[in-house]
Amino acid sequence: MALIHSFEKSGNTLFRFRGQIPVILFIIALPVIYFTNYSIISNSLNVILTIVAISLSILGFFIRAISIGTTPKGTSGRNTKNQVAESLNDTGIYSAVRHPLYLGNYFMWIGIVLFTFNIYFIIIVSLAFWLYYERIMFAEERFLEKKFGQKYLDWSLTAPAFIPSFKNYKKNTTPFSLKSVLRREYSGFLATVLCFTFIDYYRFFLLNQKIEWDRLSTYILAITIIITLTLRTIKHSTKLLNEEGRS
Repeated sequence: MALIHSFEKSGNTLFRFRGQIPVILFIIALPVIYFTNYSIISNSLNVILTIVAISLSILGFFIRAISIGTTPKGTSGRNTKNQVAESLNDTGIYSAVRHPLYLGNYFMWIGIVLFTFNIYFIIIVSLAFWLYYERIMFAEERFLEKKFGQKYLDWSLTAPAFIPSFKNYKKNTTPFSLKSVLRREYSGFLATVLCFTFIDYYRFFLLNQKIEWDRLSTYILAITIIITLTLRTIKHSTKLLNEEGRS
């Protein structure tokens, strides 16, 4: 099998299982946190790293929100199991970067990884992310090239694959929809908060040999769960978050 076909096939396979990556990261994080020497990290550095970690994850969520909130139904970027695209996204954030959802994923995950305070884990996850998603992006772009031909090629010449450039930015043709974001992103937001909370609890336990429930992360998690359950109920029991022309 030619390499181009091998890359495309493996990319499509990895695409279907990309939702399992957070679970794998969670499992790997357990020994990483256990063997990290936290005694060399001062309180001030702890606070700085925590703020940076949370900020990175918020940035990732913001990028995903912009991508999802401005994407119409049946276009590239909203597929979940197979490659699907009735039209090509090439305006708004998609005119600045071809894979904004994956860029958002990276920032969300690297924020969680940074919260372990382990530089080696950050480097390893960054490299693994690139190797994994490079194949997925390759497969997606092969699909788009076959379907949209020259239109895709013209877009790929002006919009970078992963590092944004606003040099050739085009105003979005689809208005931002908060409903789309609320309907589709609450589970990912909850998962992110859960990861931060778990790391906070686990690290505190390792350092103090006890569990302390009265922590800021506890209250943030509780609020997030309430919001998530509320949005989930609204999504499945009403049509308040439904919007015509949106996935």
